Amino acid sequence: MNTKPKILITGGAGYIGSHTVVALLEGGFEPVIVDNYCNSQKWIMDQLKELTGQIIKEYTVDCTNLKELDTVFENETFAGVIHFAALKAVGESVSEPLKYYRNNVGSLINIIDLMSKYNVPNLVFSSSCTVYGEADYLPVNEQHPIKTAESPYGCTKQMCEQIINDCIKSKKLSRATILRYFNPVGANTSGLIGELPIGTPNNLVPFITQTAAGIRPNLTIFGDDYNTVDGTCVRDYIHVMDLADAHVKSLENMESKKESFTLNIGTGKGSSVLETVKAFEKVNKLKLNYKIGAKREGDIEQIYAETSLSEKTLGWKTKYSLEDAMRDAWKWQQYLDAK
Repeated sequence: MNTKPKILITGGAGYIGSHTVVALLEGGFEPVIVDNYCNSQKWIMDQLKELTGQIIKEYTVDCTNLKELDTVFENETFAGVIHFAALKAVGESVSEPLKYYRNNVGSLINIIDLMSKYNVPNLVFSSSCTVYGEADYLPVNEQHPIKTAESPYGCTKQMCEQIINDCIKSKKLSRATILRYFNPVGANTSGLIGELPIGTPNNLVPFITQTAAGIRPNLTIFGDDYNTVDGTCVRDYIHVMDLADAHVKSLENMESKKESFTLNIGTGKGSSVLETVKAFEKVNKLKLNYKIGAKREGDIEQIYAETSLSEKTLGWKTKYSLEDAMRDAWKWQQYLDAK
Protein backbone atom coordinates (compact mmCIF):
# COMPACT_ATOMS: atom_id res chain seq x y z
CA MET A 1 0.00 0.00 0.00
CA ASN A 2 1.31 3.46 -0.97
CA THR A 3 1.60 5.62 2.17
CA LYS A 4 3.53 8.52 0.62
CA PRO A 5 1.70 11.83 1.19
CA LYS A 6 0.25 13.11 -2.10
CA ILE A 7 1.01 16.72 -2.99
CA LEU A 8 -0.86 18.61 -5.71
CA ILE A 9 1.59 20.76 -7.62
CA THR A 10 -0.07 23.29 -9.90
CA GLY A 11 2.11 24.44 -12.79
CA GLY A 12 4.20 21.36 -12.08
CA ALA A 13 5.56 21.09 -15.62
CA GLY A 14 6.95 24.64 -15.45
CA TYR A 15 10.45 25.78 -14.54
CA ILE A 16 10.30 25.85 -10.72
CA GLY A 17 7.46 23.32 -10.63
CA SER A 18 9.37 20.58 -12.46
CA HIS A 19 12.40 20.96 -10.17
CA THR A 20 10.10 20.82 -7.14
CA VAL A 21 8.54 17.59 -8.46
CA VAL A 22 12.02 16.02 -8.34
CA ALA A 23 12.66 17.39 -4.83
CA LEU A 24 9.27 16.07 -3.62
CA LEU A 25 10.05 12.57 -4.89
CA GLU A 26 13.46 12.69 -3.20
CA GLY A 27 11.72 13.85 0.00
CA GLY A 28 9.35 10.88 0.12
CA PHE A 29 6.25 12.62 -1.28
CA GLU A 30 4.08 11.67 -4.27
CA PRO A 31 3.60 14.68 -6.55
CA VAL A 32 0.50 15.01 -8.73
CA ILE A 33 0.81 17.65 -11.45
CA VAL A 34 -1.90 19.98 -12.72
CA ASP A 35 -0.84 22.15 -15.67
CA ASN A 36 -2.57 23.80 -18.63
CA TYR A 37 0.75 24.05 -20.55
CA CYS A 38 0.29 27.74 -21.44
CA ASN A 39 3.87 28.42 -20.25
CA SER A 40 5.36 24.92 -20.34
CA GLN A 41 5.78 21.93 -22.64
CA LYS A 42 4.24 18.46 -22.48
CA TRP A 43 7.59 16.78 -23.22
CA ILE A 44 8.88 17.91 -19.82
CA MET A 45 6.84 14.98 -18.43
CA ASP A 46 9.14 12.61 -20.40
CA GLN A 47 12.17 14.46 -18.99
CA LEU A 48 10.87 13.98 -15.45
CA LYS A 49 10.35 10.29 -16.12
CA GLU A 50 13.92 9.95 -17.45
CA LEU A 51 15.35 11.91 -14.53
CA THR A 52 13.42 10.21 -11.71
CA GLY A 53 12.68 6.78 -13.20
CA GLN A 54 9.03 7.31 -12.23
CA ILE A 55 5.82 8.09 -14.11
CA ILE A 56 4.28 11.13 -12.46
CA LYS A 57 0.52 11.48 -12.46
CA GLU A 58 -0.60 14.51 -14.44
CA TYR A 59 -3.89 16.28 -15.16
CA THR A 60 -4.14 18.73 -18.05
CA VAL A 61 -6.40 21.21 -16.29
CA ASP A 62 -6.58 24.99 -16.04
CA CYS A 63 -6.76 26.10 -12.39
CA THR A 64 -9.28 28.80 -13.29
CA ASN A 65 -11.72 26.02 -14.29
CA LEU A 66 -13.31 25.16 -10.93
CA LYS A 67 -15.31 22.20 -12.26
CA GLU A 68 -12.30 20.44 -13.80
CA LEU A 69 -10.11 21.22 -10.79
CA ASP A 70 -12.79 19.80 -8.48
CA THR A 71 -12.53 16.48 -10.35
CA VAL A 72 -8.80 16.33 -9.51
CA PHE A 73 -9.48 16.85 -5.79
CA GLU A 74 -12.31 14.29 -5.96
CA ASN A 75 -10.01 11.66 -7.52
CA GLU A 76 -7.04 12.17 -5.18
CA THR A 77 -6.45 12.60 -1.44
CA PHE A 78 -3.94 15.39 -0.96
CA ALA A 79 -1.85 16.18 2.11
CA GLY A 80 -0.95 19.57 0.64
CA VAL A 81 -0.87 21.86 -2.37
CA ILE A 82 2.06 23.78 -3.86
CA HIS A 83 0.56 26.51 -6.01
CA PHE A 84 2.89 27.69 -8.79
CA ALA A 85 0.38 28.13 -11.63
CA ALA A 86 0.46 31.85 -12.49
CA LEU A 87 1.26 34.18 -15.35
CA LYS A 88 4.47 36.07 -14.62
CA ALA A 89 5.51 38.43 -17.44
CA VAL A 90 5.59 41.91 -15.89
CA GLY A 91 5.35 43.73 -19.24
CA GLU A 92 2.43 41.63 -20.46
CA SER A 93 0.60 42.22 -17.17
CA VAL A 94 0.70 45.98 -17.85
CA SER A 95 -0.93 45.55 -21.27
CA GLU A 96 -3.26 42.67 -20.24
CA PRO A 97 -4.19 43.35 -16.60
CA LEU A 98 -7.52 41.48 -16.59
CA LYS A 99 -5.83 38.34 -17.91
CA TYR A 100 -3.45 38.48 -14.92
CA TYR A 101 -6.11 39.18 -12.28
CA ARG A 102 -8.42 36.51 -13.68
CA ASN A 103 -5.68 33.88 -13.84
CA ASN A 104 -3.47 34.59 -10.83
CA VAL A 105 -6.13 35.63 -8.32
CA GLY A 106 -8.92 33.43 -9.72
CA SER A 107 -6.84 30.26 -9.66
CA LEU A 108 -5.83 30.80 -6.01
CA ILE A 109 -9.46 31.33 -4.97
CA ASN A 110 -10.38 28.04 -6.65
CA ILE A 111 -7.50 26.23 -4.93
CA ILE A 112 -8.47 27.51 -1.47
CA ASP A 113 -12.16 26.70 -2.08
CA LEU A 114 -11.28 23.11 -2.93
CA MET A 115 -8.73 22.74 -0.13
CA SER A 116 -11.52 23.78 2.25
CA LYS A 117 -14.07 21.45 0.63
CA TYR A 118 -11.76 18.42 0.70
CA ASN A 119 -9.98 19.23 4.01
CA VAL A 120 -6.50 19.64 2.53
CA PRO A 121 -4.42 21.20 5.34
CA ASN A 122 -1.18 22.62 3.86
CA LEU A 123 -0.64 25.25 1.17
CA VAL A 124 2.73 26.48 -0.12
CA PHE A 125 2.26 29.62 -2.21
CA SER A 126 4.68 30.93 -4.80
CA SER A 127 5.06 34.66 -4.09
CA SER A 128 7.79 37.10 -5.06
CA CYS A 129 10.16 39.75 -3.74
CA THR A 130 8.33 42.12 -6.12
CA VAL A 131 5.96 42.73 -3.19
CA TYR A 132 8.72 44.84 -1.58
CA GLY A 133 9.23 47.17 -4.58
CA GLU A 134 12.26 49.51 -4.37
CA ALA A 135 13.66 48.54 -0.99
CA ASP A 136 13.95 51.05 1.88
CA TYR A 137 16.87 49.05 3.29
CA LEU A 138 19.04 46.06 2.39
CA PRO A 139 19.03 43.18 2.91
CA VAL A 140 15.22 43.01 2.80
CA ASN A 141 13.60 41.11 5.65
CA GLU A 142 10.02 39.84 5.95
CA GLN A 143 9.02 42.87 8.05
CA HIS A 144 9.84 45.28 5.20
CA PRO A 145 6.77 47.34 4.22
CA ILE A 146 4.78 46.14 1.23
CA LYS A 147 5.01 48.90 -1.38
CA THR A 148 2.51 49.89 -4.05
CA ALA A 149 3.05 47.34 -6.80
CA GLU A 150 4.91 48.43 -9.95
CA SER A 151 2.75 46.20 -12.19
CA PRO A 152 -0.50 44.21 -12.23
CA TYR A 153 1.68 41.07 -11.89
CA GLY A 154 3.17 42.40 -8.63
CA CYS A 155 -0.30 43.45 -7.52
CA THR A 156 -1.64 39.91 -8.02
CA LYS A 157 1.08 38.54 -5.72
CA GLN A 158 0.17 41.08 -3.03
CA MET A 159 -3.54 40.29 -3.43
CA CYS A 160 -2.91 36.55 -3.24
CA GLU A 161 -0.90 36.97 -0.02
CA GLN A 162 -3.79 39.01 1.46
CA ILE A 163 -6.36 36.39 0.40
CA ILE A 164 -4.30 33.61 2.00
CA ASN A 165 -3.91 35.52 5.27
CA ASP A 166 -7.64 36.38 5.35
CA CYS A 167 -8.56 32.74 4.72
CA ILE A 168 -6.27 31.55 7.53
CA LYS A 169 -7.93 34.05 9.92
CA SER A 170 -11.40 32.89 8.88
CA LYS A 171 -10.37 29.19 9.18
CA LYS A 172 -11.21 28.68 5.49
CA LEU A 173 -7.58 27.54 5.17
CA SER A 174 -5.78 25.53 7.86
CA ARG A 175 -2.27 26.87 7.25
CA ALA A 176 -0.01 28.20 4.53
CA THR A 177 3.60 29.07 3.87
CA ILE A 178 4.08 32.06 1.59
CA LEU A 179 7.49 31.92 -0.07
CA ARG A 180 8.78 35.22 -1.45
CA TYR A 181 11.26 34.16 -4.11
CA PHE A 182 14.13 36.31 -5.18
CA ASN A 183 15.65 35.40 -8.61
CA PRO A 184 15.59 31.70 -9.51
CA VAL A 185 18.36 30.63 -11.93
CA GLY A 186 20.11 27.48 -13.13
CA ALA A 187 18.83 24.03 -13.94
CA ASN A 188 18.89 20.51 -12.57
CA THR A 189 22.51 19.33 -12.37
CA SER A 190 21.61 16.49 -14.77
CA GLY A 191 20.91 19.02 -17.54
CA LEU A 192 17.59 17.24 -18.24
CA ILE A 193 15.23 19.98 -17.02
CA GLY A 194 15.64 23.74 -16.78
CA GLU A 195 14.15 27.10 -17.66
CA LEU A 196 12.22 26.93 -20.90
CA PRO A 197 11.02 30.38 -21.99
CA ILE A 198 8.45 30.40 -24.76
CA GLY A 199 9.39 33.17 -27.22
CA THR A 200 11.56 36.02 -25.94
CA PRO A 201 12.83 35.33 -22.42
CA ASN A 202 11.78 37.61 -19.55
CA ASN A 203 14.76 36.68 -17.39
CA LEU A 204 18.50 37.33 -17.62
CA VAL A 205 19.96 33.81 -17.61
CA PRO A 206 18.09 32.42 -20.67
CA PHE A 207 19.29 35.53 -22.54
CA ILE A 208 22.84 34.70 -21.46
CA THR A 209 22.63 31.04 -22.51
CA GLN A 210 20.84 31.81 -25.79
CA THR A 211 23.50 34.41 -26.64
CA ALA A 212 26.27 31.91 -25.83
CA ALA A 213 24.53 29.34 -28.06
CA GLY A 214 24.31 31.82 -30.96
CA ILE A 215 20.50 31.90 -30.88
CA ARG A 216 20.69 35.63 -30.10
CA PRO A 217 23.37 37.92 -31.59
CA ASN A 218 24.13 39.63 -28.29
CA LEU A 219 23.01 40.29 -24.74
CA THR A 220 21.88 43.77 -23.76
CA ILE A 221 22.64 44.90 -20.21
CA PHE A 222 20.10 47.58 -19.36
CA GLY A 223 21.99 50.44 -17.74
CA ASP A 224 25.49 50.69 -16.24
CA ASP A 225 25.20 53.85 -14.15
CA TYR A 226 23.22 52.57 -11.16
CA ASN A 227 24.67 53.18 -7.70
CA THR A 228 26.02 49.62 -7.43
CA VAL A 229 29.39 47.85 -7.42
CA ASP A 230 29.79 48.12 -11.23
CA GLY A 231 26.82 50.27 -12.27
CA THR A 232 24.56 47.35 -13.23
CA CYS A 233 21.45 46.20 -11.34
CA VAL A 234 21.92 43.86 -8.37
CA ARG A 235 19.71 40.84 -7.68
CA ASP A 236 19.71 37.82 -5.37
CA TYR A 237 20.14 34.85 -7.73
CA ILE A 238 19.12 31.54 -6.13
CA HIS A 239 19.75 28.14 -7.73
CA VAL A 240 16.42 26.58 -8.68
CA MET A 241 17.32 23.32 -6.87
CA ASP A 242 17.81 25.23 -3.60
CA LEU A 243 14.46 26.92 -4.22
CA ALA A 244 12.76 23.58 -4.91
CA ASP A 245 14.17 22.17 -1.68
CA ALA A 246 12.63 25.07 0.28
CA HIS A 247 9.15 23.96 -0.85
CA VAL A 248 9.66 20.44 0.48
CA LYS A 249 11.01 21.82 3.77
CA SER A 250 7.97 24.13 3.97
CA LEU A 251 5.55 21.20 3.74
CA GLU A 252 7.47 19.25 6.39
CA ASN A 253 7.67 22.31 8.64
CA MET A 254 3.93 23.05 8.48
CA GLU A 255 3.07 19.43 9.12
CA SER A 256 5.25 19.33 12.24
CA LYS A 257 4.55 22.84 13.65
CA LYS A 258 0.91 23.28 12.49
CA GLU A 259 1.62 26.97 11.87
CA SER A 260 1.65 29.43 8.95
CA PHE A 261 4.72 31.34 7.75
CA THR A 262 5.82 34.07 5.32
CA LEU A 263 9.46 33.63 4.31
CA ASN A 264 12.09 35.09 1.99
CA ILE A 265 13.76 32.51 -0.23
CA GLY A 266 17.08 33.79 -1.54
CA THR A 267 20.81 33.44 -0.92
CA GLY A 268 21.21 36.59 1.18
CA LYS A 269 23.78 37.89 -1.30
CA GLY A 270 23.38 40.37 -4.14
CA SER A 271 25.13 39.85 -7.48
CA SER A 272 25.19 42.43 -10.27
CA VAL A 273 24.16 41.65 -13.83
CA LEU A 274 27.78 42.08 -14.91
CA GLU A 275 29.03 39.78 -12.13
CA THR A 276 26.51 37.18 -13.30
CA VAL A 277 27.74 37.45 -16.89
CA LYS A 278 31.36 37.11 -15.68
CA ALA A 279 30.44 34.07 -13.57
CA PHE A 280 28.92 32.42 -16.66
CA GLU A 281 32.02 33.19 -18.74
CA LYS A 282 34.38 31.90 -16.05
CA VAL A 283 32.70 28.61 -15.22
CA ASN A 284 31.95 27.70 -18.85
CA LYS A 285 35.19 29.11 -20.32
CA LEU A 286 33.27 31.19 -22.87
CA LYS A 287 33.19 34.83 -23.96
CA LEU A 288 29.76 36.45 -24.21
CA ASN A 289 28.90 39.10 -26.76
CA TYR A 290 27.16 41.75 -24.66
CA LYS A 291 26.50 45.47 -24.95
CA ILE A 292 25.24 48.19 -22.61
CA GLY A 293 21.79 49.57 -23.39
CA ALA A 294 19.51 52.19 -21.87
CA LYS A 295 17.92 51.62 -18.49
CA ARG A 296 14.52 49.91 -18.53
CA GLU A 297 11.53 51.60 -16.95
CA GLY A 298 10.45 49.83 -13.76
CA ASP A 299 13.80 48.11 -13.06
CA ILE A 300 14.75 48.53 -9.41
CA GLU A 301 18.40 49.27 -8.64
CA GLN A 302 19.14 46.47 -6.20
CA ILE A 303 17.46 43.93 -3.97
CA TYR A 304 18.65 40.93 -2.00
CA ALA A 305 17.22 38.92 0.84
CA GLU A 306 17.70 38.70 4.55
CA THR A 307 17.37 34.91 4.89
CA SER A 308 17.92 34.19 8.59
CA LEU A 309 14.19 33.65 9.28
CA SER A 310 13.73 31.08 6.49
CA GLU A 311 16.98 29.32 7.46
CA LYS A 312 15.96 29.10 11.12
CA THR A 313 12.29 28.22 10.45
CA LEU A 314 12.88 25.58 7.79
CA GLY A 315 16.31 24.28 8.83
CA TRP A 316 17.24 25.12 5.24
CA LYS A 317 20.23 26.79 3.63
CA THR A 318 21.30 27.28 0.03
CA LYS A 319 23.89 24.77 -1.18
CA TYR A 320 24.63 26.00 -4.69
CA SER A 321 26.68 29.02 -5.83
CA LEU A 322 26.05 31.46 -8.68
CA GLU A 323 28.76 29.67 -10.67
CA ASP A 324 27.00 26.33 -10.09
CA ALA A 325 23.81 27.89 -11.46
CA MET A 326 25.61 29.27 -14.53
CA ARG A 327 27.22 25.87 -15.20
CA ASP A 328 23.90 24.03 -14.92
CA ALA A 329 22.01 26.59 -17.03
CA TRP A 330 24.58 26.14 -19.81
CA LYS A 331 24.35 22.35 -19.55
CA TRP A 332 20.58 22.63 -20.05
CA GLN A 333 20.98 25.01 -23.02
CA GLN A 334 23.38 22.56 -24.66
CA TYR A 335 20.86 19.76 -24.09
CA LEU A 336 18.14 21.85 -25.77
CA ASP A 337 20.44 22.67 -28.70
CA ALA A 338 21.18 18.98 -29.24
CA LYS A 339 17.54 17.90 -28.89
